[in-house]
Amino acid sequence: MQRIDAHQHFWDPARGDYGWLTADLPALFKPFGPDDLAPHLKAHGISGTVLVQAAPSLAETDYLLEMASRTPFVKGVVGWVDFEEPGQAQELDRLAQNPLLKGIRPMIQDIADPDWMLRSDLDWAFRALIAHDLAFDALVLPKHLVTLHRLIDRYPDLRVVIDHGAKPQIRDGAFEPWASDIARLARDTGALCKCSGLVTEARADWTPADLAPYLDHLFGSFGPERLIFGSDWPVLTLAGDYAAWFETVRTATSHWTHDQQAALFGDNARRFYRLS
Repeated sequence: MQRIDAHQHFWDPARGDYGWLTADLPALFKPFGPDDLAPHLKAHGISGTVLVQAAPSLAETDYLLEMASRTPFVKGVVGWVDFEEPGQAQELDRLAQNPLLKGIRPMIQDIADPDWMLRSDLDWAFRALIAHDLAFDALVLPKHLVTLHRLIDRYPDLRVVIDHGAKPQIRDGAFEPWASDIARLARDTGALCKCSGLVTEARADWTPADLAPYLDHLFGSFGPERLIFGSDWPVLTLAGDYAAWFETVRTATSHWTHDQQAALFGDNARRFYRLS
């Protein structure tokens, strides 16, 4: 089984384009690069990763692509372009020439308008993703799931993966309407979903039992063939360590067949992101 961590980040706060990353988060407010992640990958038999944007800037996407070009274990990059600027179609054309670019992720969770993704002036961007065969990473919250469903209905050829299970409010014990909305989306569309980012939505003293209802619901809604493992490292370190999250998911799926586990931990990511 060749495992893939399909959601991890590198950054250097000194770059200055991470608006959310401030000294108020001392555990994260420092550079993180390949040498920091490599020991975790080795310890868990993970041979490749997908490197995901963390700043809303073209400069960061270029920075990540350059880093990926000299980091053998990075198999693909999910970058960013400004969907609100149709003139950036040329920038997307340029970025798409790099075979390491596998997808684009607007930071929807930080946008005030919950229906932002349905704006007519963003049509060019979604059609460009389809034309370039690039994935759309949906960084959404539970309140966005109904809108995301409508977006996928509008663009049925758009390849969509939901980041972090749409971030259910685990620390508050909130299950609905997240559970119904994500089950409906899974039933009605071909979207995939990442098993990632859940520990930072739980209490600081979370246990696997706290996550179990949410993981089980994602498992039942999407099935092994449409789920993708990701760590969300180093954001993960705010609420735990790499080993704890990996073992939580591995244990929760230990009753799955070998092929089902292989799908979750690598095959689905390779297929969805067109990884070589």
